[in-house]
Amino acid sequence: MGYEVDEIRTSQEIFYYLLEHHELDGETQERLFRGYAENERIQNLVKSQGEAAQCDIERYGDVIYLIPREDNTFLGFSKAQLKQLLCRSNGTDKDYYLSQFVILTLLVEFYDGQGATSKTRDYMRVGELQNCISGRLKEGADRAGEMADSGEGGAAETKKPSAEERLSLEEKHGIAFSNMAEAYEALRSDEKGSRARTTKEGFLYNILNFLQKQGLIEYVEEDEMIKTTKKLDQFMDWNLLNQNHFQRVKRVLERQGH
Repeated sequence: MGYEVDEIRTSQEIFYYLLEHHELDGETQERLFRGYAENERIQNLVKSQGEAAQCDIERYGDVIYLIPREDNTFLGFSKAQLKQLLCRSNGTDKDYYLSQFVILTLLVEFYDGQGATSKTRDYMRVGELQNCISGRLKEGADRAGEMADSGEGGAAETKKPSAEERLSLEEKHGIAFSNMAEAYEALRSDEKGSRARTTKEGFLYNILNFLQKQGLIEYVEEDEMIKTTKKLDQFMDWNLLNQNHFQRVKRVLERQGH
């Protein structure tokens, strides 16, 4: 059975709206939302258009989201684009992976619950986030160094492993902490709250502003306070956590403590 003209037109309206806004809220776009939620044929048409555009169309509660897939650099971001947006002008891969580590650390600090929602706190101070990043990087690098010195938990080696051998071991276990710690320590500290990406404060400021522009957090600069948005809360509870991806990330980040 073919689709009705009205179904095709409505599905196109929904998909175009998602392309423009990346989300469709049932409160502000009731007609389009009901068309998607109450008509499986329209829903299938929208999802089919998303598939063609290398996107997933997901409904979380009363909001429909367009989520570009990992390799979709037209609607999403490529690694090169993210490096340019998040890192200093001469940023290397170390700086890029450090920026991703900062984001993962932020997620772990906000979402660690086991109840109806994974969210465990309402806000976080920037200074606390900075301390968490420093602590996790140091613990991770120290832990990897201990494993390398002892031959990954076996008998102690007579020859001390080289920096390359330590890095290889870290990468084998998930995260190259030494590389990221090196990139983080290369950033200057500025108690005056510099916005330059060559400082620790400016590096974090730039990442937080990027996340805010994506609608994932609220960054209250005057109070140095970070809050998550409904969009991020829903994505964590309905998508990332349900697929067990987050627990894998969390285990990698916390492995150095065991």
